[in-house]
Amino acid sequence: MATRIRAHDWAGGPLGPIKGWPQSLRTAVEIIVGSGHAMQLAWGAERIVLYNDAYAPMLGERHPVALGRPFRDAWPDVWEEIVPLVDKVFAGETVRFEDMPLVMTRHGYPEETWWNFSYSPVRDEMGAVAGLLNVTVDATPKIRAEHAEAALRDSEARLRDLADTLEQKVAARTAERDRMWDTSPDLMVEASLEGVYQRANPAWRSVLGYEPADVVGSTAADFTHPDDMKLMFGALATVQTDRLPSVNLRFRHRDGSYCWIQWVAAPSAGLIFAIGRDVTVAVDAAKHLRETEEALRQSQKMEAVGQLTGGLAHDFNNLLAGISGSLELMQTRLQQGRFNDVERYMAAAQGASKRAAALTHRLLAFSRRQTLDPRPTDANRLAVDMQEMIQRTVGPAITIEVVGASGVWPALVDPSQLENALLNLCINARDAMPDGGRITVETANKWLDERAARQQGMPEGQYLVLSVTDTGTGMPPEVIEHVFEPFFTTKPLGEGTGLGLSMIYGFAQQSGGQVRIYSEVGNGTTVSIYLPRYYGAVPDESEDALANPLPRSEQGETVLVVDDEPTVRMLVTDVLEDLGYTAIEAGDSVAGLKLLQSDTRIDLLVTDVGLPGGMNGRQMADAARVTRPNLKVLFITGYAENSAVGNGHLAPGMAVMSKPFAVDMLAARIRSLIEASRGMSTIRHSGQPTLDRP
Repeated sequence: MATRIRAHDWAGGPLGPIKGWPQSLRTAVEIIVGSGHAMQLAWGAERIVLYNDAYAPMLGERHPVALGRPFRDAWPDVWEEIVPLVDKVFAGETVRFEDMPLVMTRHGYPEETWWNFSYSPVRDEMGAVAGLLNVTVDATPKIRAEHAEAALRDSEARLRDLADTLEQKVAARTAERDRMWDTSPDLMVEASLEGVYQRANPAWRSVLGYEPADVVGSTAADFTHPDDMKLMFGALATVQTDRLPSVNLRFRHRDGSYCWIQWVAAPSAGLIFAIGRDVTVAVDAAKHLRETEEALRQSQKMEAVGQLTGGLAHDFNNLLAGISGSLELMQTRLQQGRFNDVERYMAAAQGASKRAAALTHRLLAFSRRQTLDPRPTDANRLAVDMQEMIQRTVGPAITIEVVGASGVWPALVDPSQLENALLNLCINARDAMPDGGRITVETANKWLDERAARQQGMPEGQYLVLSVTDTGTGMPPEVIEHVFEPFFTTKPLGEGTGLGLSMIYGFAQQSGGQVRIYSEVGNGTTVSIYLPRYYGAVPDESEDALANPLPRSEQGETVLVVDDEPTVRMLVTDVLEDLGYTAIEAGDSVAGLKLLQSDTRIDLLVTDVGLPGGMNGRQMADAARVTRPNLKVLFITGYAENSAVGNGHLAPGMAVMSKPFAVDMLAARIRSLIEASRGMSTIRHSGQPTLDRP
């Protein structure tokens, strides 16, 4: 910890660089790092935390992030309980506690802990209290051992009481069993530990049609349905050493039919004692009920599908009306020579097109079939950049706070889809606060061990967590249980498209992560998106990359455009011609591959993923790279299984864009791929080894 303290970047924090620290702080730090006892120091108005090696294990997964953080950030889950003690110390008092209970999260889950500690004031050169020295001992192992010892003593006492009356109870139970043997309507048997029946009661006659004497000497295997044999032998293996709570087996009746028998059994004095009840009627009724419930669920699902498609059709019809109406008015005004109005109608058509594209992306995310463009992403930067937009969206009655964790890990994720998910979560939070409130957007690093990962339903490992917390109405458990289900909504019919949190859930799953909800009625809701940690740096993004005029073609580059939609081919070729490129068109994969396998110059392939002709765009591109290993490829797609373009793992020199796209974005992507191709060509012509790979 002394090494970590020296290496820590203090210059940007309240304490400033180490060389400027007062002697009182330097002395206190030397004391704690040199001590073998667990010690923590909280210094200054911000209560900045420093601690030694013996204290680090007590922090769990908070170490080493807690170093240099305010005391309340290092222990947020217990801060409300200890802040009065901290205030006393900074007022000049010393406080001590033994076996103080605190519920805290140190390893990814809440646990009950106990602590012995003393808080002492540390004074500066002027005699004023400048810090708090915490000398602490984790008493949790001791307290848990005491609890275990007390529980053991209690168990021993109960066992002694049980032993005193066991003989009487055994005698009473034996007498009761003998009475039940002749009168019980349930099957009863005594069997050897190997499962051979030694004795059977008269109920075998009325339930299964066998005389008890005929049952003796047989085994359960002689009666069990062939499909239940594995279950029966497993139950027999269990009951040889332990009690069998319950197992349902089909036993053959004397007339050849089968009855469902529910067995309970236990070992007793070197034998197995078992009781079986005929539950055929109940099992058949339960099966009929399950079929009815499934039919009802299917009916409800189809009704929800109808509501969803009706809502989508309504929204799309409104958007199409805006687009088609604007285009018609533009045509009319052009014929009339009234050019001043054209720009207004053009803006209206473009706005409706963008809203239609957003609706389509939400639908694809909901179905988990959108094409993602994953990139190393800084969640802190993304959340801060989104804050102003979120504030405008939710309105002035709601306060937006962004709390970014220090040293947050990057994630490999589609940033635009993560922005959409964050915005949608904030809109949901707004809807839960009709009278206003607060939305907190937080980032955190989470390391899930095997136990925590199992509880969360995720693989063990390191995750970036982006959370949105509101102070709204909250949700009961029965609503939380269904919020991610397709078509589930608590909103009235006709409000929204019915996609809800399914879109966010689908996006997180498709990105290799998970979504979790924590909510209490009346106490707000937290929705957390877990994304696997990306082990690498996040490149700096140039904000001016798209602001500068795009350079035109200077070397006569040729681009092949393959798409079965003529309008898209026209759009892309027009963009290419505006930039000075030569464009070649093909309407299917057969024609496209024929051109790619010819000696025609082609510097870039722009292709749809879903193509007619027997192969998709990715397969065509891979086939072309056999003879053109350095071919640059831009996939443009409106709908595709993500696997068709490599599940987010494209080969070098390949990129993907989702339809619809802005023309300037398309031009920029084409330009960047061409420039990359030109750079590789320069390397090859310079006599240096090529960096491209087939």
